[in-house]
Amino acid sequence: MHEFSVTQQIVRTVLEEAQRHNAKRVTTVHLIIGKLTFLGLEQIKFSYRLLAKGTIMERSRLVIEEKEPTVRCPSCGYEGPAKYLDDPAFHFGIPTLTCPKCGNQVTIASGRECTIKDIGIVTDGESGQTEDAGKGGQAGEH
Repeated sequence: MHEFSVTQQIVRTVLEEAQRHNAKRVTTVHLIIGKLTFLGLEQIKFSYRLLAKGTIMERSRLVIEEKEPTVRCPSCGYEGPAKYLDDPAFHFGIPTLTCPKCGNQVTIASGRECTIKDIGIVTDGESGQTEDAGKGGQAGEH
């Protein structure tokens, strides 16, 4: 279950960033996870709750934004959504590495990322002030 190890890295990164900002509490963690990581979002959420327990992240809200894959074709210049093979045996569409426009091989432009978009923290326990602690931290490449 590689979701657990990815989530460990996310939690470690968030805690380090929160510590750098002298956070009393983490309120929100916003992730962007590309569909080509093939990470199970429910497993990420479960692991997050488990790993956040007993830390300043314990009552934080995890927001996961899924990113659709995009491809780039060096032959015809197409850049856009990936073409999918819809095979009922797989129970979901499988992205192909062929251009939807000309049929040649494409490169993946996006959809493999696992990024911490931002972190909401409370820096002053009495006033309940929240600030944005970090943007764009890579949580791991898959």
